[in-house]
Amino acid sequence: MIASHLLAYYFTELQHDKVQQVDKFLYHLRLSDENLIDVSERFRREMDKGLGRDSNPTAAVKMLPTFVRSTPDGTEKGDFLALDLGGTNFRVLLVKVSDNGKQKVEMENQIYAIPEELMRGSGEELFDHIAECLANFLEKLGIKNQKLPLGFTFSFPCQQTKLDESILVSWTKGFKSHGVEGRDVVSLLRKAIIKRGVSTGTNACYMEEMRHLELVEGDEGRMCVNMEWGAFGDDGALDDLRTDFDQEIDAGSLNPGKQLFEKMISGMYMGELVRLILVKMAKEDMVFQGHTTPDLVTNGQLQTSFVSAIENDKLEGLVSAEKMLRGLGLDPSVEDCVATRRVCQVVSTRAAHLCAATLAAVLRQIRDNKAAERLRTTIGVDGSVYKNHPQFARRLHKMVRRLVPDCDVRFLRSEDGSGKGAAMVTAVAFRLAIQHAERQRILDALRLSQEQLLDVKRRMGEEMNRGLAKESHDQATIKMLPTFVRSMPDGTESGEFLALDLGGTNFRVLLVRVRRGKRRSVEMHNKIYSIPQEAMQGTGEELFDHIVHCIADFLEYMGMKGASLPLGFTFSFPCHQSKLDQGILLKWTKGFKATGCEGEDVVTLLKDAIYRREEFDLDVVAVVNDTVGTMMTCGYEDPLCEVGLIVGTGTNVCYMEEMQNMELLDGSEGKMCVNMEWGAFGDHGELEDFSTDFDKAVDEHSANPGKQTYEKMISGMYLGEIVRNVLLEFTTKGLLFRGKLSERLKTRGIFETKFLSQIESDRLALRQVRSILQHLGLTSSTCDDSILVKEVCSMVACRAAQLCGAGLAAVVDKIRQNRNLPELKITVGVDGTLYKLHPFSNFMHETVRDLAPQCKVTFIQSEDGSGKGAALITAVACRIRDAGQR
Repeated sequence: MIASHLLAYYFTELQHDKVQQVDKFLYHLRLSDENLIDVSERFRREMDKGLGRDSNPTAAVKMLPTFVRSTPDGTEKGDFLALDLGGTNFRVLLVKVSDNGKQKVEMENQIYAIPEELMRGSGEELFDHIAECLANFLEKLGIKNQKLPLGFTFSFPCQQTKLDESILVSWTKGFKSHGVEGRDVVSLLRKAIIKRGVSTGTNACYMEEMRHLELVEGDEGRMCVNMEWGAFGDDGALDDLRTDFDQEIDAGSLNPGKQLFEKMISGMYMGELVRLILVKMAKEDMVFQGHTTPDLVTNGQLQTSFVSAIENDKLEGLVSAEKMLRGLGLDPSVEDCVATRRVCQVVSTRAAHLCAATLAAVLRQIRDNKAAERLRTTIGVDGSVYKNHPQFARRLHKMVRRLVPDCDVRFLRSEDGSGKGAAMVTAVAFRLAIQHAERQRILDALRLSQEQLLDVKRRMGEEMNRGLAKESHDQATIKMLPTFVRSMPDGTESGEFLALDLGGTNFRVLLVRVRRGKRRSVEMHNKIYSIPQEAMQGTGEELFDHIVHCIADFLEYMGMKGASLPLGFTFSFPCHQSKLDQGILLKWTKGFKATGCEGEDVVTLLKDAIYRREEFDLDVVAVVNDTVGTMMTCGYEDPLCEVGLIVGTGTNVCYMEEMQNMELLDGSEGKMCVNMEWGAFGDHGELEDFSTDFDKAVDEHSANPGKQTYEKMISGMYLGEIVRNVLLEFTTKGLLFRGKLSERLKTRGIFETKFLSQIESDRLALRQVRSILQHLGLTSSTCDDSILVKEVCSMVACRAAQLCGAGLAAVVDKIRQNRNLPELKITVGVDGTLYKLHPFSNFMHETVRDLAPQCKVTFIQSEDGSGKGAALITAVACRIRDAGQR
């Protein structure tokens, strides 16, 4: 025995010389940082190939979807079974997950052997054995009659089409059961599949953005990708780095030309690689005095566990080397033991560094997905090499941090990933299934069928007729107010006109120049003024004095002080008109409460304020609703436009109605624009059966409970609040934000419609959705929360668009019926922030097409209907007036 001399030798120069000699011999296995960066870049390209629909069939790294969409959130609980098949032993586990404030996982398991004849026999026999083991385990624990969710760890390459369906691509690890490849391995078990990571083989998985997974439909959220990275290099990508030893291992394996990366780094091949190197060194007289033994030259005689024992830096490592070599029939010297240990170090270091290079590529992918300057993440690791080798983990960690210095990586050792992990995937899937069913039950209240939308259309049509009829007008919710706009632009209008636009907290004054003939155009100049809160809620005299002050400032700004011009007044509040230049305010909305205005003519109030100012005089030609202005603006561009729609902060519609149907007015010739004020539809209970608890909560806390029912289900002023109430319900039931109600979420009005529009946009990535939620104070939101919030926003916006479309279908169908036409071609002019949200407009268009198939409706977006439209109405009125005078 040489052990007595080892301590003395341990510190001599000879050890250093021997190490240098081995390093020189194995220089091809020692990879520089540049080599590893290159490997990492190659692997990143292989990942992209695997993710692409067109390139995946030829990719070595298959990037297989696992249909695992979420990770545990700590709320999982219950009893779950797990089956673990990945080698010659097979395990059945019972995993108890309890949630009593802090999640606790307890496990019981039983190991069963798989006889070699079953590994190579028929698939039916193999799975019968698995079922028998499962039955034995259940009976042993006395739970045979309980129906428990089950997860199946099946550690072989599979193609998954959903979480509980998996097609075996090929057997590995000595299994060759026939009749299984190409078939669904869950057909006998019918439960969830999970992949496990590094052990005797090697693999990795990570959460990839769905938008990059071209093999799977949908682009929302993330999905775990099973990389099957052991096949990296099967297409020749690593040929320049593979040594003669690697090629010899591959040639002698069960699957030559396959799993080449795995053969360079995994525990199944590490010991064999050391053995081949020692044989070559012996033949070159570098060790064992040039001698070999039958055991040394026999495949499989040097196990990876020996490599782990030998690499101990202390004296025990050399003792282990001597013991192992003597077990192979050799009589090693101290130098032989040192050389053997160095070979083990070089082989395991290369394995750790290659593993680090591919992990670096995965980390960069995740960092880029998140558009983060610096990534903080945790990698869960399992496997005998990682756990048992004294230096592998340290080398892996160190190289990963060197290759990706902009990633803060924490490595966490898995506790029974294949057993407990399968149960946790099942627990997560079980939780998600229950939560999904509950969420869909809640959201069902917001879904409208074709029959329901047709019913809304029918009721809208009935209320329109009630509003037009003299006998029923006072009881009608839709007032169908005459606007006294009798004509659309014909292109002959010209001149300079002032327009006032009052419809919210900001007020605009505009100068509009209309040209006709070949130079036909509309040129606008405007200035925006704010309306102080004290003017909105003070006296009417104070409000209109402020408006006139703004007009005077604008005229001076334009160099037109003292000018007298025709003026159109866009006054976007419910008014009763008996002529074009008169508007009796019925009621204030939008937060206005100025006294002494309701029941008064707003034109008279404006003229009185101008008179008090004593600076200028104006010819108020028309009082205009912004919806009418929208129709007029679009009508200037398209003569088929006879409908105006506003769908923004509020909502309203106007259209050209036949005079013969307008019983409130004398005369039956021609047409007149009707301002429907359709936001009040439903105020008498017409929409009660479509109203949800969320709508009722919004109405109850609004400034006008019981009023503007239809508007509160459609318009931007209220949609954000509907969304907030849905999110509150979800969170209270533990379906969102991990059941944690934040004070911000309880605050009315925080979810502005601009956020809904941004979140609902198809172009917005989930990380941006999460950023918006964090801006709202919802800092604990996860990716899954972002997906759900986006779904809620989409559902609320879709319902609003469909309700709007149903109402509009009633309008265009009425116009068609008025004219007794089999088919109507008509254009709708639209304005408002919600319409500019593409999903909203698409849903609305689709609903109109479905509910009014005999109407071919074109939609055009208005360009400043409230300003330009008021001026155009004034121009048309002046044209008609001048023609009458002539």
